[in-house]
Amino acid sequence: MFQGFKDFIMRGNVVDLAVGVVIGTAFTAVVTSFTKSFLEPLIKWITGGTGELAGSFVPKKGIEFTYASFINTLITFLLTAAVLYFLVVFPLNKLAERRRRGEEPPPKAPSEEVKLLTEIRDALVAQASAGRGGQGNVYGSAVDEVLQRRPEPPR
Repeated sequence: MFQGFKDFIMRGNVVDLAVGVVIGTAFTAVVTSFTKSFLEPLIKWITGGTGELAGSFVPKKGIEFTYASFINTLITFLLTAAVLYFLVVFPLNKLAERRRRGEEPPPKAPSEEVKLLTEIRDALVAQASAGRGGQGNVYGSAVDEVLQRRPEPPR
C-alpha cells in the first residue's frame, strides 16, 4: 500500500500539478494585493473617491496607497516559491537523475518497415548474385524483374 502511494507521489505529473496549484494560489494573492494596494486607490484618486469621474478632477484626501501590504505579499510569494523549489522540485529532480543513471534504456528495435525493407534488399542481392553468376548490377536485376525482362542467352 505504501509502495503504491510512493509510486503515485513520485510521478512527475502529480508533483508538477501540486507545485502549479501552490504557485498559482500564491501568485493570485500577489495580483489581488496589487489590485487592492495600487489600482483601487488610483481609481479612487482619479474619480475623487466617488467611483465616478469627477468633473473638476480634484482627488479626495485620505486615499492611501498601501504599498507595504503589496511588498509583504510579494515576499511571501518569493519565499513560497523558494521553499517549493528547494524542498520538493530539486530533490525530486535529483532522484529522477539517479534513477536514469542507474539504468540504460534498451536499444530500440528496428520498425517493421525497416525489417521488411532489409529482407527485400537481401533477397534482391541474393537473386542478383545467383542469376548473374555472382556478378552484375543488383539494381539492374531488380529492374529487369519488375519489367519482366529476360536476359538474353549467351551467343
